[in-house]
Amino acid sequence: MIEQYVWDLREVDEKQIAVVGGKGAHLGELSQIEGIRVPGGFCVTTDAFRRVIAEAPSIDDRLDQLSRVEPDDREAIRTLSAQIRRTIEAIAIPDDISAAITRALAQLGEQAACAVRSSATAEDLPTASFAGQQDTYLNVVGPASVLRHVSRCWASLFTERAVTYRQRNGIDHRTVHMAVVVQQMVFPHAAGILFTADPVTGNRKVATVDAGFGLGEALVSGLVNPDVFAVRQGEVVAKAIAAKTRAVHALPAGGTQEVAIDPQRQEQPALTDAQVVRLVQLGRRIEAHFGRPQDIEWCLVDDGFQIVQSRPITTLFPVPEAGDQENHVYVSVGHQQMMTDPMKPLGLSMWQLTAMVPMHEAGGRLFVDATRRLASPTGRAALLDLMGRGDPLVRDALETVLSHDDFVPSLPDAPPGKPQSSRPQSGGPPASRASTPIATDPAIVTQLIERSRESVAALERDIRTKTGPELFDFLLTAFEEHKRVLSDPLNLQAIMAGMEATWWLNDKLQEWLGEKNVADTLTLSAPDNITSEMGLALLDVADVIRARPEVVAFLQGVEDEGFLDGLAKLAGGAEARAAIEGYLDRYGMRCVGEIDITRPRWRERPSTLVPVILDNVRNFEPGAAERRFEQGRQKAQKKEQDVLSRLRALPEGDQKADETKRMIDRVRTFIGYREYPKYGIISRYFVYKQALLKEAERLVQDDVLPEKDDIFYLTFQELHDVVRSNQVDDQLIQQRKDAFRSYHALTPPRVLTSDGEALSGAYRRDDVPAGALIGLPVSVGTIEGRARVILDMAQADLQAGDILVTTFTDPSWSPLFVGIAGLVTEVGGLMTHGAVIAREYGLPAVVGVEQATRLIRDGQRIRVHGTDGYVEILP
Repeated sequence: MIEQYVWDLREVDEKQIAVVGGKGAHLGELSQIEGIRVPGGFCVTTDAFRRVIAEAPSIDDRLDQLSRVEPDDREAIRTLSAQIRRTIEAIAIPDDISAAITRALAQLGEQAACAVRSSATAEDLPTASFAGQQDTYLNVVGPASVLRHVSRCWASLFTERAVTYRQRNGIDHRTVHMAVVVQQMVFPHAAGILFTADPVTGNRKVATVDAGFGLGEALVSGLVNPDVFAVRQGEVVAKAIAAKTRAVHALPAGGTQEVAIDPQRQEQPALTDAQVVRLVQLGRRIEAHFGRPQDIEWCLVDDGFQIVQSRPITTLFPVPEAGDQENHVYVSVGHQQMMTDPMKPLGLSMWQLTAMVPMHEAGGRLFVDATRRLASPTGRAALLDLMGRGDPLVRDALETVLSHDDFVPSLPDAPPGKPQSSRPQSGGPPASRASTPIATDPAIVTQLIERSRESVAALERDIRTKTGPELFDFLLTAFEEHKRVLSDPLNLQAIMAGMEATWWLNDKLQEWLGEKNVADTLTLSAPDNITSEMGLALLDVADVIRARPEVVAFLQGVEDEGFLDGLAKLAGGAEARAAIEGYLDRYGMRCVGEIDITRPRWRERPSTLVPVILDNVRNFEPGAAERRFEQGRQKAQKKEQDVLSRLRALPEGDQKADETKRMIDRVRTFIGYREYPKYGIISRYFVYKQALLKEAERLVQDDVLPEKDDIFYLTFQELHDVVRSNQVDDQLIQQRKDAFRSYHALTPPRVLTSDGEALSGAYRRDDVPAGALIGLPVSVGTIEGRARVILDMAQADLQAGDILVTTFTDPSWSPLFVGIAGLVTEVGGLMTHGAVIAREYGLPAVVGVEQATRLIRDGQRIRVHGTDGYVEILP
């Protein structure tokens, strides 16, 4: 087969990315859209690049070295990438390739000015734009100069920034090849960038245009501030005209230079409003062709627009598919469930199948549609009240949406006798504070826990004999039982009783005694809290191990999951193993991000617990669990006596004290149970997962799947179909893996609209010191100490007095809580698990601190104000 080293742009479309790279394919596709003008030119194909690279075997060795370098080792990347670039630029272009380029150049005019632009095969893709990672050269004149710049574009595949970008995105350097686009140079009056969706808010109905005089290079390089226009529904709705003192112009002999702009022109707009609207209309046509929002580079030449690049905007958070043209407001499930990482398709579909309300997926995350609740006055007030108490940032984001005129339709309240739904969202607390009162009786909690245990035991018993399609039919029935247990009215009443008693105590005691968040102390060591018991139980495991030095030394060298078997050979190892196994029997279904069934559980990866056990061995004395629980109980009891005696000294004090005593009894009866339904959910999830993995093992044995974990990239229904047919779409699984990898780069908003507007909310407070990081106070007290920024529980290395700083904490983090002095998280609310356990252990805690893990450095000294909700970074 004869290699074709040069293709005319008009021969190219999106199917040829492997041959002409992302930019070349997009430009070819653009040139075929009616009404879109693209400067003429050609592509030097990736075949030419591969042939040139083959001339230098030393590049292979350097690529091997590069693949072993960590993305953060900038010095090694800089050195190796520079060596590769020098090698490529030194290779003489083979005669037949240079002849093909020269012939194509003659079609444009041999001395025509050209733009020579890199076009990598992993560039301008839906999941990774690679914007600005490789090189572009403008106003290149003459064949010799064009050939030299083609070599430089090939070499730019290995700029330091491009190499780092690929390593961070998990892209193998050997799988990416470089084509080069050579286009006729245009000399514009104005140039700039059009985003067909607002790149800041994500709103798909607002387009933004950045414009400046001369070549677009002045804007891209940051030489000048652009004019900025916002366009909605064919009208300029906002604009800011900048003083444009400089521009980049082409030189007659080639190359470019900066020039000063005449003072009279500096504050003139680069485009008229009519031109801006016309440009956006072209952008909408391009967006419709590619099927997603675009980042478009344009030039204005003789009052006509030419498009020199279009790529997907990869930073936008995707919008859930609604299947209608109505407005929708979505609330993040992940922010309620303390798991904002992306979930794999099986995890998403399993949570959707077992949740109490319909859920919508976008960007690997789940959202609940809150539009109908927000539309009615009563529903809106109840939802905003609940959200405001739990996470003020969600409330603020919702209020921002409600402030947009007419975005949420206004509906009348439900007629009398037909109350607003108070079902729980995402398996969490009901979305209304109204609930039928229940007696303050510990027997209710005992009864609910027993019901849950019996339900899980029945599931474990009945699922054992189910395989193949029969298993999936059984699971669909099991999911209904799962929802029945969750929606048990008594279960919902018990959850709400504890939460409402907490709110009552905090509101009334601040009003009567002027003290904030008193319930934090009154709930210390509350009974029946399965999550806090889990942290204390690991202290008991540490007690067994601490007394056995040989076991401690062995655990310090653990590197794989077979270590439990190794314990049996050590003095005291049998007792240590029994202690760890006993812990795993009760809590082994838990893990970080546990709402995603695909995440490895502690039972599957027990080594995750080893660093925490060793921290407990080092930082605590024997009997610490029992002492801590008793200290908390006594502190709560002392606080109760203090509060009641102060209340009795007030006007109508006896009545206030009696009411408060009833609420203290109520909160201590029910608040611990708040954690149990999630434990029940996750217990069931582990049973489901073990059964599905057995099916996956059979599929691997039958050569249907290469790896059992591939089932995680299928939905429950798709997996059902695979088990029935013994056939799988390998391409679909690969696409899902690529998409999942790309979702990690997205930051999920707390609230998302159907227009694509992504809102994370803001604190409207002016009562904190300058420079402090604002958050939500969830557990009283002030503590100062060393910040430990920990993103992976398995990497924890804590000392007494450390303050844990992390993105989010779900129940699996509670074993770390026994060894820290305070807590700061980026995500959280008053009733989320981290807050509940922080209060349970008496840890000052501030949650919902935006970008805490970036703004606070590991090892810095910080002061956490858990009563007032802010964090100070100390000198």
